[in-house]
Amino acid sequence: MGSENRAGELYLFGCRTPGPCEAAPDVVGNKAANLILMSSAGLPVPPGFVLPTHLCRAFFHKGQLPEETAESIRCGVRELEQATGQSFGGERRPLLVSVRSGAPVSMPGMLDTVLNVGLCDRTVPALVRATGNPRHAWDSFRRLVQSFAEVVHGAASDPFDRVLDEHLQREAVPAVAELDVAALNSVTREFLTRYATTTGTPFPQDPTEQLAGAIEAVFRSWNSSRAIEYRRLNKLDDLVGTAVTVQAMVFGNTGSTSGSGVGFTRNPATGENELYLDFLWNAQGEDVVSGRCEVQGAVGLQEANPALFRELQESAKQLESLFHDAQDFEFTVQDGHLYLLQTRAAKRTPLAALRIACEQVQEGLIDEVTGLDRLAGYDLAAISTVRVAATPGAKEIGTGTPASPGVAVGEVIFDPHRAAALGRSPILIRADISTDDIAGLAAAAGILTARGGRTSHAAVVARQLNKVCIVGCRELRIEPDGRSCRIGEEVIAEGETVSLDGHSGRVYAGALEVIREVPTAYLAEVDRWKAKVKTSAPKPA
Repeated sequence: MGSENRAGELYLFGCRTPGPCEAAPDVVGNKAANLILMSSAGLPVPPGFVLPTHLCRAFFHKGQLPEETAESIRCGVRELEQATGQSFGGERRPLLVSVRSGAPVSMPGMLDTVLNVGLCDRTVPALVRATGNPRHAWDSFRRLVQSFAEVVHGAASDPFDRVLDEHLQREAVPAVAELDVAALNSVTREFLTRYATTTGTPFPQDPTEQLAGAIEAVFRSWNSSRAIEYRRLNKLDDLVGTAVTVQAMVFGNTGSTSGSGVGFTRNPATGENELYLDFLWNAQGEDVVSGRCEVQGAVGLQEANPALFRELQESAKQLESLFHDAQDFEFTVQDGHLYLLQTRAAKRTPLAALRIACEQVQEGLIDEVTGLDRLAGYDLAAISTVRVAATPGAKEIGTGTPASPGVAVGEVIFDPHRAAALGRSPILIRADISTDDIAGLAAAAGILTARGGRTSHAAVVARQLNKVCIVGCRELRIEPDGRSCRIGEEVIAEGETVSLDGHSGRVYAGALEVIREVPTAYLAEVDRWKAKVKTSAPKPA
């Protein structure tokens, strides 16, 4: 088998059979196109195969995948088995895979992913024998059971969350990472019961059936309400569909020397040339981007593991050298070894776009024409930095982590659907925000959350939409009525006014004055490019 199988239904990377050195994003999706380039460049990418976008069209046209796709999937799995020395569904060294989406244009968090596919009652003991780590095996299995119910069957997360909360209370520990093997085994067994009652069918114990179900679910997510709304907001209605990438799993949840993270090669809020990341020890990637967990930033990671931080800095430089743009990348550290799972052009604020373009031209990474092309979609005259004026009597009531800069002043609202229907731009306050809330994100002037990190999918979307965003405000508590909150000692009811300072992360009661400043030096640099390009353009005959 070559780089493609059955008239282009399978694309390989990192496998023993040579795959393509590059592939078109409209065929394999943006994610896989970049993975293929990264793998070809020798970056540490786990092996995988791609089912291209035309299968998404076929899936929706016929209501199912073409019959021959099953053989393509089997071929891809055999390639992963050869590349890893593991066996899918095997009882000695079981191969587990992730099933990820990949539209031709990046749609962060809008499509579905299923991790740890291949775990079942038969392969969990095999994973324990292969790794000597029963806690990792049961933690991965309970994740798969819940994810499969939610993604493949559309089940609600609440029944599973309640089981987990009950065990945390019973064991008197604050987080899942502190549950022991016996507790995780018990959680998983209860998850299997809840799976059957919520979906009406037992959890599939055949890894091949799991893989087929996960692949179809990822294709189906192309027409989820959040994906449709994202394409509408970003005028992406002409996209052909999503590809599906099946990739050998690497694990961030194997213990204290493992973890998962999301990084930006430059600050996507300000454009500053610094590694900007969120990281969680002993966790999988969904924990980081979900917005539900308290994450560690670059400073904390550098203090905890300087060698890993230096390796990430070098990887960031390699990614920018390969793609000639600021990148948003996901990574996993398994037992101290770094793996890159994906990269894409970083979503950024207009201010960050301006600064990044100017500095990359100065660095020689791109030329002036490319810089102008990158800025063509922005209203440069409207770009400004906004900061809070020193208003007498301003009442600071809380602080969080700034995820998207600027200042937002508005009335408080707690429900994203009400925010979307309000007709004016409120401050949306939530315990955490998911990408299901995209209509509310688009309608809001600013977003404040009690949990989550700067690289959660919702924060990424907020930056892209140029919305002020502060995450992880520990003083914030949403009241049970869903119409008020407490920030520190202050009680804020829906309809009252607050101000968010997206530079400092401070939250204020009432309306503050703002000061706007124009980035004149960067704008002057762009004017010089325009003059140079105009002068060097060939004269008409």
